[in-house]
Amino acid sequence: MSGRPDSDLPPDTQTVQDLREDLAEADDRDLREDLAEADDKDPRDDGLLEEQARRARWAAAGTGVVLALAGTAAALLRASGTAPALVPVAYACGAAVCALAAVLGARGRTRRALWAAVAGVMIMALGDQFD
Repeated sequence: MSGRPDSDLPPDTQTVQDLREDLAEADDRDLREDLAEADDKDPRDDGLLEEQARRARWAAAGTGVVLALAGTAAALLRASGTAPALVPVAYACGAAVCALAAVLGARGRTRRALWAAVAGVMIMALGDQFD
């Protein structure tokens, strides 16, 4: 007794070829449904896209402003304490990058604003590691 299970497959098991055919049929069906939905779109939905873009700009600008204010406050608090000089400098640099993110977000460069906000927070986190 080696403890190995039977290597024979039950008769109702699908072959690899059957599974591939089923997968191809499912992909074709999904593609046809997506194309049908795309054809049903109303050209007047551009107003919805404009509204979403406006909200994205406001969110990016607001996030940049909040993070810049938080970084500035942290830099001022750390500068008045006994922390090494590199810590408030890192917070101030991170706050400046977040302020740049706010400007980019206000101008509609939301993707770049997101990356700038992430970079600014990472700079501030790096400054926190120096403490």
